[in-house]
Amino acid sequence: MRSTRSNLLLGCVLLCSVSLLYLGMSGVDCPPKSHRRRWMELTLGSGNQSLSLTDHFPEDTPIIFIGGFPRSGTTLMRVMLDAHNAVRCGEETRVIPRLLTMRATWSRSVKERIRLDEAGVTDHVLDSAVRAFLLEVIVGHGEPAPRLCNKDPFALKSLSYLAHIFPKAKFVLMLRDGRATVHSMISRKVTISGFDLTSYRDCLTKWSSAVETMFSQCQAVGYARCQPIRYEQLVLHPEEEMRKLLHFLDLQWDPSVLHHEELIGKAGGVSLSKVERSTDQVMKPVNTEALSKWVGQIPPDVVNDMAEIAPMLARLGYNPHANPPDYTKTEPLAPEFNYSHKEKSADVPHPS
Repeated sequence: MRSTRSNLLLGCVLLCSVSLLYLGMSGVDCPPKSHRRRWMELTLGSGNQSLSLTDHFPEDTPIIFIGGFPRSGTTLMRVMLDAHNAVRCGEETRVIPRLLTMRATWSRSVKERIRLDEAGVTDHVLDSAVRAFLLEVIVGHGEPAPRLCNKDPFALKSLSYLAHIFPKAKFVLMLRDGRATVHSMISRKVTISGFDLTSYRDCLTKWSSAVETMFSQCQAVGYARCQPIRYEQLVLHPEEEMRKLLHFLDLQWDPSVLHHEELIGKAGGVSLSKVERSTDQVMKPVNTEALSKWVGQIPPDVVNDMAEIAPMLARLGYNPHANPPDYTKTEPLAPEFNYSHKEKSADVPHPS
């Protein structure tokens, strides 16, 4: 009788052991939660697996968009924000500006809009789809954080449209002396469609046009939603500029934003792609090394015609006749933002 009881007890122990082992192995085999799901739980406090995409991605998600002309400090800005304990930007997605360009093309074609409307594919339907796509990409391509941001430089050519589909989004427009920007682009052979890298005149002309598009839209949505930051002031006065920016973004001050280089490659820190590591100064602390590298590199005939070639230089407060300007003396970003136009601009669905 005792033997029977002992065997029964031993069998129960073995059965329990096997059950626990199975459950433990089952737990190990479960796939890790996606960035998307982890962001949902972090921001919405929900583990409910049945909630739909629209439940999790409301249009008032307060995304931060960083943009500007390439080589204007957009990467530096995003890694500084990535160092903040409540923010995740991550690398460029590259697909977001392309989708925005495609969306704008549909809007500009009267014939295409008529056909889409007749098919029931209204602006509201398209905007909902674009918003969902953008949020899926922004949320899914990096670690979750309370505040997400996207850095795709030319995305802000569609700033007015982004402001329309994301009414709680805020925008950081990086500005830099176009002569420095173009010299950096040409010297590093940064290819941009439509730009002739053998011609400073061509590149400066197109730089001025592209920056005017973004700056004008930034003015239109208003200072409450779009903050222009000059690269020169950021590297000369990093703490002052970042304190102003974090206040604008409704974020607490975090001194880590001044030491992004210490967090590169660390968990919860700053992630850099191989391209960013090899072409940018973002591996280093914030510095002023690149401020005047362009001086003496631009052909004399282009220097003489600078004010006519690149009228946005003066509009952004840079002296087109100074080589280089005194960056320690800040000129206003004339004219002041048009607050009276701010509310009207929120109703403009598509970029020019």
